[in-house]
Amino acid sequence: MELNVSSKALTNTKLPCFAATPTTNTLLNPSKSLTLASHHPLPRVPLSLSSTDPLKPRKVTAMAAGSSRDLEMSNLTALSPLDGRYWGKVKDLASSMSEFGLIYFRVLVEIKWLLKLSRIADVTEVPSFSKEAEAYLQAIIDGFSVDDALEVKKIEKVTNHDVKAVEYFLKQKCESHQEIAKVLEFFHFACTSEDINNLSHGLMLREALSSVILPSMDELIKSISLMAKEFAHVPMLSRTHGQPASPTTLGKEMAIFAVRLSEERRYLAETKIKGKFAGAVGNYNAHVSAYPNIDWPHVADEFVTSLGLTFNPYVTQIEPHDYMARLFNTISQFNNILIDFDRDIWSYISLGYFKQITKAGEIGSSTMPHKVNPIDFENSEGNLGKANAELTFLSMKLPVSRMQRDLTDSTVLRNMGGALGHSLLAYKSAIQGIKKLQVNEARLKEDLDQTWEVLAEPIQTVMRRYGVPEPYEKLKELTRGRAVNEESIREFIKGLDLPEEAKSQLLKLTPHTYVGAAAALALAVDEALHL
Repeated sequence: MELNVSSKALTNTKLPCFAATPTTNTLLNPSKSLTLASHHPLPRVPLSLSSTDPLKPRKVTAMAAGSSRDLEMSNLTALSPLDGRYWGKVKDLASSMSEFGLIYFRVLVEIKWLLKLSRIADVTEVPSFSKEAEAYLQAIIDGFSVDDALEVKKIEKVTNHDVKAVEYFLKQKCESHQEIAKVLEFFHFACTSEDINNLSHGLMLREALSSVILPSMDELIKSISLMAKEFAHVPMLSRTHGQPASPTTLGKEMAIFAVRLSEERRYLAETKIKGKFAGAVGNYNAHVSAYPNIDWPHVADEFVTSLGLTFNPYVTQIEPHDYMARLFNTISQFNNILIDFDRDIWSYISLGYFKQITKAGEIGSSTMPHKVNPIDFENSEGNLGKANAELTFLSMKLPVSRMQRDLTDSTVLRNMGGALGHSLLAYKSAIQGIKKLQVNEARLKEDLDQTWEVLAEPIQTVMRRYGVPEPYEKLKELTRGRAVNEESIREFIKGLDLPEEAKSQLLKLTPHTYVGAAAALALAVDEALHL
């Protein structure tokens, strides 16, 4: 069948328009313009991975939807599903990992640097600010809004330089303040743009981790550890190479994942987020030329650490991003472990070991009414794959820069939010899926009842202890390629030349009770977690 689409039909198609308006020559992008509002405050949490924080908690305005129709329009026209279909699940990252977040932290760093200069005695041209002036500057940080960010973007259209636009924005905000107006040229003093950017990116990551990513990881780990304890005594047939193997308990298998994930979570929390503030090529050239008697490396160290970051003294124009590679690789490994978990749960659901609690009105399949698909774990696995592709690229690319710097890292760093967003979406999907799981103990029991051959392992091990010749070979002859059941196993045990006590213990074994220390390991899971 040939499709005949006329040019008239194409021109009449009612699709959202992203063309420039005749009056403003600005792009109308519903995915953003319809979701921005300067009147909606979103609390920001302290920027710390630890219990102490040099920066005060603050509130800034962030993205918010207008009407429900605006939100639907935004979802339909967003280029990325994170900003559309999945926005509700990942929006907590927006205040730190978006363009808005980057501009906000640039403003913060520029103001904090001016305040730092005012406290250096030898910089006499910037005298100590009054409490009122310091409060004025802090208010710019605390009250920074989407409208402010839009003003910065407006300036950037003229400057064609994003960091310089922030500097000009701050000069405009402060030119009416009599005290601060005298030192406007000390905004961005001796700085290269990357001095501002690298600290801003570090603060973005630090806040995103502490306020969103780590708490989501913790919730996921705790959900799995609860499964470990709840199902500690539920026996389950193991499968190695897909074949029946020595029994375990469902809880112990969950405990493994909880511990593995918590280990990576600990590595992530311990990763030092670094910053530099050493000028154009890392030597404080401009600083020394203006104030040769000041110990600028010490000043830079104090300034970077005051923001809650770790100072890196040996840099070029850029902080070399090695910590970012380490951080992204750790998140990627956490995600790999979660993929392993998702696939195992998917397999257990396929085997009937888990049922899924259904919700009224939900559709499992558009054509097969009986189906309840493991969509949460599939969604999680898919987004983890997408996240890891981006995280791997970030970790491989960012530490590589030609000589003292090239600009390839700049555009790449703008994609950090996507990598974290897909990770967050995956964590939430897995958590949601766990809440729907219901153990089908009857199905677990059925598999164990049909696999008495798994007792070949303990029988031949006891035979070895008591010197019975060729124990492995005898069990191999009994079990391989033959139907084995309770009766045949018991008859074999009774015919063994073993002490009566040992024989009695073997006769008590069943596939349900041959689980070793699995239950104890599952119940002790909390002692092994790194939260």
